[in-house]
Amino acid sequence: MKKIIIPVSLLIIASSCKQNTQGTMYKWPDVKPPVAEVKPHIRAIHNDTVADNYYWMIDYFKKGPDSTKAVDYLKAENAYQDTMMSGTKNFQKVLFDEMKARIKEKDESVPVFKNGYYYYSRTDEGKEYYKYCRKKGSLDAKEEVLLDVDEMAKGHSYYSATGFNISPDNKLLAYGIDMVSRRQYTIHIKNLETGEIYTDAIVNTSGGSVWAKDNKTLFYTAKNPETLLTEKIKRHTLGSKEADVVVYEEKDKSNYIDVDRSKSGDYIFIQSRATLSSEFRYLDAGKPNEAFKVFQPRIKDVLYSVTALADKFLIVTNQNAINFKLMECPLDKTESSNWKEVLPHRKDVLLEGVEEFKDYIVITERKNGLNQFRVRNLASNQEHYVDFKEAAYTIYVGANPDYSSKVLRYGYTSLTTPSSTFDYNMDTKESKLMKQQEVLGGYKADDYVTERLYATATDGTKVPISLVYKKGFEKNGKAPLLLYGYGSYGYTNDVYFSSARLSLLDRGFVFAMAGIRGGQEMGRQWYLDGKLMKKKNTFTDFIDCGKYLVDQKYTSKEHLYAEGGSAGGLLMGAVANMAPDLWHGIIAEVPFIDVVNTMLDESIPLTTNEFDEWGNPKNEEAYKYMKSYSPYENVEKKAYPNMLVITGLHDSQVQYFEPAKWVAKLRANKTDNNVLMLHTNMDYGHGGASGRFDYLKEEALNYAFLFALERIEK
Repeated sequence: MKKIIIPVSLLIIASSCKQNTQGTMYKWPDVKPPVAEVKPHIRAIHNDTVADNYYWMIDYFKKGPDSTKAVDYLKAENAYQDTMMSGTKNFQKVLFDEMKARIKEKDESVPVFKNGYYYYSRTDEGKEYYKYCRKKGSLDAKEEVLLDVDEMAKGHSYYSATGFNISPDNKLLAYGIDMVSRRQYTIHIKNLETGEIYTDAIVNTSGGSVWAKDNKTLFYTAKNPETLLTEKIKRHTLGSKEADVVVYEEKDKSNYIDVDRSKSGDYIFIQSRATLSSEFRYLDAGKPNEAFKVFQPRIKDVLYSVTALADKFLIVTNQNAINFKLMECPLDKTESSNWKEVLPHRKDVLLEGVEEFKDYIVITERKNGLNQFRVRNLASNQEHYVDFKEAAYTIYVGANPDYSSKVLRYGYTSLTTPSSTFDYNMDTKESKLMKQQEVLGGYKADDYVTERLYATATDGTKVPISLVYKKGFEKNGKAPLLLYGYGSYGYTNDVYFSSARLSLLDRGFVFAMAGIRGGQEMGRQWYLDGKLMKKKNTFTDFIDCGKYLVDQKYTSKEHLYAEGGSAGGLLMGAVANMAPDLWHGIIAEVPFIDVVNTMLDESIPLTTNEFDEWGNPKNEEAYKYMKSYSPYENVEKKAYPNMLVITGLHDSQVQYFEPAKWVAKLRANKTDNNVLMLHTNMDYGHGGASGRFDYLKEEALNYAFLFALERIEK
């Protein structure tokens, strides 16, 4: 590979850089960063007064008088970041081309059989998107292209198609489109026999929908256009000129709602769920105009979910069972007093979910941080577990829409195993590999090594770390290491393969994932111990993982880097404040960084949904605790590590002004000469680019930042 030489004339030495043996010194351009205007905004609550000097940046979002000024500031930061990284432009192109070259451009998903058709998507060479297709009865049949998303996306910088939903008679397709990246989808309906797109365009939805058995009634989730909360479930009748009927309206603003259909096709479910409690409603799918029935009224601090079998309902619940248990009840007696235990609660096993079939159920469990599949024959009640060989892996239930099937489709991956699709015959107990992600360029899993370690947290808790590196790695403290973390919402930070990541590993990086509290890696209590008034455990766990990797000489402080996005971006901001000298560099992507101000402003999208996760700062105790760790609140006059901060102008989950304000406050307070850059993607939102190759440009920027700090330039 051609070595990239950075023109010395463009660069000067930054005082933060230290020479090492990786390559020649990267020299950052001598250019001044933007200076944000200071316009104090006073927050007064609970006898506490705080001045927010950069509150005016919210104006683009709220369409205030400083809207233009806010966008101009973001553009100035982009120009600064672009100049600072100018010497890596050729290297970024090398990285992009390298990562793209590993992807098989002309590819096809494993077909899924449903109601007489095989459904799949395929990608063409050089195309950013895909085609959604089907074949009737046989894979040898003629292909129908249901949606050509490559064609539909032409002329759009962002384009997301989702929620593909075929009517029971196979004649109509409902689908959602978002062209802004705000996750506000418009549902369209296509006649698959004539190709006609109906005029029924349903705006401000979550994108998904559910057909009733009559092939003309569609249920969907409607969003509030301002707060983006999922507020109502509506019923749409094809061709009707009447307004869509609200069949359910959620009054509790801390709850998310959605609508789904049982795999058997017999029931339509409405789910209302907060972090700590849930409630289901159900309806006979053949009687769409009737009222939904409450399955079990919501109970404080009790979660439950419902699965329909032919003769009963299954319920997964944490009622008197912190790690959840499996219950059942008759179809006509659904209140909790009628629930009968099927699988009891276990202290060492988290019950995560159930996949139903006519003759089997598959229960997903988590033990010692790893998933396992428990297969039960419904006629005999005999059970067995599917066997997996690797020490650290991720499995997940795939697309299984055929209720009568005896085959479980599941996905498998690890830090060294590319994403793989298996079919498991539940009768014969045999797994068949249907497809494995093809990594072009001669990838060999045996060239890489994975380990699973346990760091000891400040309070003695053992925190799991999974890591991967290329053979030849020496544990002498000299290798660069990127530690990734999340730790919120009970989301499990499971290991996964990334072909793009090979560009890090092949240049000597170690990649590690920390299973910190706030996730659910080690059971439900793991989550509860990292939320609300215990949130700081998330941050100290991550810091302790970093210290452990340094102590064990996987790396050193001079070569330790951290990365996290969204709530993981909150993690990045917190550890930058709490242990700034531990990290040589930090990448914070779409970071939720201004916790107190955001949670006080219920006009900001999704705020009220988050009260059970972070607390409601209108409560004084919650306010004081949140303020004690919120990264924006705790910026101080001290040295910070090198930092790259990423956001999106149209982000609906974490608004652009949070990271923008944070960077401005850091600039005004930090006492070091380390690099601090803000990159705002002016076309995208929370999830980044929508195309299958465009995101690699963002990855190349992140990697080039790390390589510049490590002086790796080839």
